[in-house]
Amino acid sequence: MKKIRAAIIGYGNIGKYVLESLQAAPDFEIAGIVRRNGAEGKPAELNEYSVVKDINELAEVDVAILCTPTRSVEKYAKEILSMGINTVDSFDIHTGIVDLRRELMACAKANKAVSVISAGWDPGSDSIVRTMFEAIAPKGITYTNFGPGMSMGHTVAVKAVEGVKAALSMTIPTGTGIHRRMVYIELKEGYNFEEVAAAIKADAYFVNDDTHITQVPCVDDLLDMGHGVNLTRKGVSGKTQNQLFEFNMKINNPALTAQILVCVARASMKQQPGCYTMIELPVIDLLYGDRENLIAHLV
Repeated sequence: MKKIRAAIIGYGNIGKYVLESLQAAPDFEIAGIVRRNGAEGKPAELNEYSVVKDINELAEVDVAILCTPTRSVEKYAKEILSMGINTVDSFDIHTGIVDLRRELMACAKANKAVSVISAGWDPGSDSIVRTMFEAIAPKGITYTNFGPGMSMGHTVAVKAVEGVKAALSMTIPTGTGIHRRMVYIELKEGYNFEEVAAAIKADAYFVNDDTHITQVPCVDDLLDMGHGVNLTRKGVSGKTQNQLFEFNMKINNPALTAQILVCVARASMKQQPGCYTMIELPVIDLLYGDRENLIAHLV
């Protein structure tokens, strides 16, 4: 069996867990890791792999797994798709997904490649659950309640604000899909807390949320990668009221995101050129193994 050759783009929290997920997947091999500093200061766990500054330095890459900040996904995806290499990412700005899909659709088709966007747990696997809930109760309301836990996307957004030395953004559910953002920051020397806090609250990640910002001496003392979600839908099947569905999970955030990226990278190899979200993929394509065996096992 020819293995899928995957490149990891970025080696932060998610990239490290993507490496572990690829190592555990029998149908993948690691083409290499692309880091800002290349092989300089290479961690010991990467000694057996090619570590480079640019994906052009890697040979025979089938799919690139983008472990980059959300706001750089479009740039990296377009560059890599133009090389005819598939991309998967965990873009997490819900209001930007349709526009990103449209932008990458043309690029992917022009280069006979596949892009799967927003392949995390939300958006991503939770989107599949919401889709199923709505299919079996077409009328009704679905509530998505996150946390409590660290939001990686929001934390990265805070770290990008001028004056922030280190940051943690916690998501606290208050019910019926409403959340509070608890943001903890260390300030760089010479910056005013009130000005930095105002800039954080004005960011698109936070502008519509109840956001509380606290200055702390050491963010690292607060870090916990645990997170979770509770999805509920109360609705109507046919003309019958009071159908109630619920889905819960408690997770290690970057580890689950990484596993989803890897199974979606697998699915990308089975799609026609274009750009997809997870709800557009046949779920069986996410799995490794013989199709008939999978059907016999899962149906």
